Amino acid sequence: MIGFSTIEKYFLDILFPVTCLLCREGGEWICPGCLDKIKLLVNQVCPYCENNVTGSGTICRPCKEKFLSKNAAIPLDNLITSATYRGKNISHLIHTYKYDFVRDMSIPLGQILVKSILKNNLPLPDLIIPIPLHPRRQRWRGFNQSELLADYISEHLTAGFPIPALKNFIVRTRYTKPQMKIKSYQARKENIKNIFNISGDKSARSIIKNKTILLVDDIATTGATLFECGKMLKKHDARSVMGIVIARQEISTPKSALTF
Repeated sequence: MIGFSTIEKYFLDILFPVTCLLCREGGEWICPGCLDKIKLLVNQVCPYCENNVTGSGTICRPCKEKFLSKNAAIPLDNLITSATYRGKNISHLIHTYKYDFVRDMSIPLGQILVKSILKNNLPLPDLIIPIPLHPRRQRWRGFNQSELLADYISEHLTAGFPIPALKNFIVRTRYTKPQMKIKSYQARKENIKNIFNISGDKSARSIIKNKTILLVDDIATTGATLFECGKMLKKHDARSVMGIVIARQEISTPKSALTF
């Protein structure tokens, strides 16, 4: 029996045929040719200062020393940025995904993330966790874009051997203003401070103990959201926390002015 969603998709495809967002040809949101032309970043930089090139997006020595001087845990051990946000291609694809509510964009964008993980030789994670949306924002969008990306990575990073993706494991406890609408780094940091928690009881929380975790988000700017989630996971005894995003936007704040 053909489901309603299948019939609906059939008529939508007739009325509004899908074409490649970049070349306007074909019947996919990104045709294979255009997807292959998206260049992955050759070099990764320190997640915190963004100044020093480091292997696999690890923390640089000066930033590590800053954390040690404050006796603070390092929130993210690695942060991989797949592609540059400059130019229209990646920014257009992400905008279509998030604000035109095109769920199917998770497939080509997920492919970009998987390629980037393999290119940068990240250790295989034990668990994959998407950055959560507040329920109010998720109802508005209809889906959590980071969750769909995490699902794709879960199924395709190690073909035939899915890596568990823990959806709704991290929860947002407070509705906040979107980070994209806040220009100041310190204001962004305060906006998401202490808004994340782990759902479930102590036995559920023990699942991340001594595990290597991959945090997944679509885009980062200051990285404050990823850092806050990483800090919370480390607090609950995660052994290592890595992060991956499609792209990272630039901000006007000089990197030397950023504080941990």
